Amino acid sequence: MDQERTAYVTLALTPGIGAARLADLLAACGSALGALAAPFAFLRSIPGMTAAAATAVRNAKPADGEGVLAAVRELGAETLLPGDELFPAAVGQIDEPPVLVFAAGNLSLLGRPSAAIVGSRNHTPYGAAACRTIASAFARAGGCVVSGMARGLDAVAHRAALEVGGGTIGVLGNGLGVVYPAANRKLYDAMAERGLLLTEFPPGERPHAGSFPQRNRLISGLARAAVVVEAAPGSGALITANFALEQGKEVLAVPGPITSPTSIGTNRLIRDGATPILDPVDLFHHFPELEAAGCWAAWPDPSTPTPSDRLPADDIALAEAVGFEPVHIDVLAERLRRPPGELLGALFTLELAGVVVQQAGGLFRRV
Repeated sequence: MDQERTAYVTLALTPGIGAARLADLLAACGSALGALAAPFAFLRSIPGMTAAAATAVRNAKPADGEGVLAAVRELGAETLLPGDELFPAAVGQIDEPPVLVFAAGNLSLLGRPSAAIVGSRNHTPYGAAACRTIASAFARAGGCVVSGMARGLDAVAHRAALEVGGGTIGVLGNGLGVVYPAANRKLYDAMAERGLLLTEFPPGERPHAGSFPQRNRLISGLARAAVVVEAAPGSGALITANFALEQGKEVLAVPGPITSPTSIGTNRLIRDGATPILDPVDLFHHFPELEAAGCWAAWPDPSTPTPSDRLPADDIALAEAVGFEPVHIDVLAERLRRPPGELLGALFTLELAGVVVQQAGGLFRRV
């Protein structure tokens, strides 16, 4: 069985062998070991098996799979294959299902009722407050918050769930052992310790342009419902919402000001039929098994202090140094005479508090 498992992992990670081809290979050859040993001519006779794919299978070596499995074990993580007791059954039902996943953390979270909570990287304080309220309420009720470990509202959702001792799954667009973005280092460690990190990519693999849409289909696939907090047109959060709709999942959205760029996407979702979240029952209606009573924190009162009012003096000073015009991290480091790595951690705290946002190219600004 160990040899067959290693052979399966080898095939699953062979370039050009997706879920459909892997299923065809296993059906034609009887096993993963049989597929690795099959002659080239036989592989080519399998319908849909191109010369390139057959060549890739012939060149694949069990040692490749052994190396991946060893790297996963070294990280204290698990490799889950379809048919394993803990393999998330929900993602096996989506289009282009994952052929395996790697998981680090609390595997029992895979069995909990889950909601995807996603949103903009460049969010507003309103978006951060709404995201924090929804995620913490759902996690306190016993649900599991699923998001994408991106900066911005993804990170806010994960952190809110952890802060109330609830469950949260972070779906990565890269392999375990790679922290992306780098500012999420503390969150990554907390998720591995108290939540769950999940990915299709082998350990050490860096993110690339296509890996984030691939990740987004798993975020929605794991969840019964998807909540979009804030989203500009064309954002990754809307891609997740589209996957959720294709998968037959419920999509909910937080309404926002019609003048806010980050609410354009969510307001359009509502216009086109998504459920607006105006009350706890709007989300918990889809999770009757959860105890919603007493778990919902009220929407933030506009008369209460802003997040920056509750920050330590050093963080307030940093927020003031950032200002409302985008500034590069290196410029801030020179201006404040602090190492960029140290500043990134502090800026990440400010971002979670909804005080600053990070933009492309290492730029930060106040919100």
